[in-house]
Amino acid sequence: MRAAEVIVESLKAHGIERVYCVPGESYLALLDALYGSGIEVIICRHEGGAGFMAVAEAKLTGKPGVFVVSRGPGATNGSIAVHMAEQDAVPLIMLIGQVARDERTRAVFQEVDYGQFFGGMAKAVYEVQHGVRLSEIMPRAFRLASEGVPGPVVLALPEDMLHDDVEDLEMLVYPLAQVHNAPSDIDHIQDLIARAERPLVIAGGLLRGTAGAEALRRFASAQRVPVAVTWKNQDVFDNGSDLYAGHLNFGTLASQRKILAGADLIIAVGTRLGDVASLGFTLPHAPQPAQTLVHIYPDGAPIGRVIRADVGLVADPIVLLNGLAQSARVVSAVRERWVSEVNGVTKETQKFVSPLPDDGVDFGAVTMALEKLAPADAIITMDAGNMTTWVHRHWKMTPKNTLLGGIVGAMGFGVPAAVAAQLVEPTRMAICFVGDGGVLMTGQELATAMAYGAAPKIVISDNGIYGTIRSHQERHFPARVSGTKLVNPDFSAWAKSFGAEAFTLQLGDDVEAVVDAFLSAKGAAVLHVKSSKVALSAGGVLKTS
Repeated sequence: MRAAEVIVESLKAHGIERVYCVPGESYLALLDALYGSGIEVIICRHEGGAGFMAVAEAKLTGKPGVFVVSRGPGATNGSIAVHMAEQDAVPLIMLIGQVARDERTRAVFQEVDYGQFFGGMAKAVYEVQHGVRLSEIMPRAFRLASEGVPGPVVLALPEDMLHDDVEDLEMLVYPLAQVHNAPSDIDHIQDLIARAERPLVIAGGLLRGTAGAEALRRFASAQRVPVAVTWKNQDVFDNGSDLYAGHLNFGTLASQRKILAGADLIIAVGTRLGDVASLGFTLPHAPQPAQTLVHIYPDGAPIGRVIRADVGLVADPIVLLNGLAQSARVVSAVRERWVSEVNGVTKETQKFVSPLPDDGVDFGAVTMALEKLAPADAIITMDAGNMTTWVHRHWKMTPKNTLLGGIVGAMGFGVPAAVAAQLVEPTRMAICFVGDGGVLMTGQELATAMAYGAAPKIVISDNGIYGTIRSHQERHFPARVSGTKLVNPDFSAWAKSFGAEAFTLQLGDDVEAVVDAFLSAKGAAVLHVKSSKVALSAGGVLKTS
């Protein structure tokens, strides 16, 4: 077979059902090998959108997402997804058509040294010089992407190599290395929990999915330990539970920070404990926490890297939580008072009160209407921006939901993520929250949705500014607006031009009625919200110049 066919057969062996791409002449042989292979090829409108879709699929399924790009500009356009996969700890495979082998190092058309370009972001970068090596490198790439701290692996494929003749080979799949904990580890952690009066769990993204969320629920219920979820991972625990301790993010309120800082034991599980998850390295404090710290992760690299851990355990967090759920002891009245105090503060933060702006629609009120009327199992995709704060603070998600957002904070993720979500799980509704800045970065992927019959519901907050940057600007350089004003199209007309249904919300409209009609649309739909500049974020008011 051709080397290109080896790649396709390996993708199939690894359970890949679809790949996302923008076509390029540097990998025509691979496109040909995909023809009739059974793997769906999703043709996107920009390599950044293709990469974001692959990341979203990986977040949704737990398996590596795959996207394919051409050399040079195609690869550099797609680099945003590689950065996201590294920051978000998401398994991702990027396949790049490279210049021919005899042209390398001659500074030819669109030539890039991908080892240098992606070396600081990817877990590995391989340029495959001989087709026969693919049977080894493909399974290695998939193993690396998923093992330990998940992340991106980049494969550069010289266009002439894709035509190499390769003997029919068995398509290998390398099993992941197993991490285990001993019974004594459970006993030790259980003893720390039993002696703690104010324990707290910080739950991260490796608990995504049914198994992780259920293990976390069983553990928290059995041990009666409050659970705070890390940024963009609020769907791993029921936000309406009396054990919910809130969402740790850039906008975590002072009242929540204060109550959680009173913990005497922190169990960080399935998180690397980065700067956002630890509230700027204050919970737990770096380098020496005020609390006893137990850090559980299937890779030792993040444990103790910045914050000293009293117990650092390289283990499968799901297996360990299930074990601890079975070892729970009698919980004291002191513990129950702690649970009540933490959840009392959390419930206060979840209450929504509209500031009743007069310069546009209150986007918080739109969010509340969407929460009320959306299906219980809705997939929520988030772009970057202040409009997401209402979702994080006020939407009481459960593990029936799936939240897809970028920890890396990249604008442009929301729309491609919603398209991918609908392709992967077409029976669930995907609702995208995006601002007027982010939607014009990758909103053209609505064309991809229409081409493949996907029906995302896209909610656009249109307030005519780069809101997050403007809020910082007004704080540091008041009355000196520079670079943050936007001139926007009519987003309703824009949506209709793709063939999507369009709904517009203006000040004075019946929010709930319009939202209900929007969610009831049969196909892809866009809700154009002419939102307030002043009521810029949950609990925040922008003083405009």
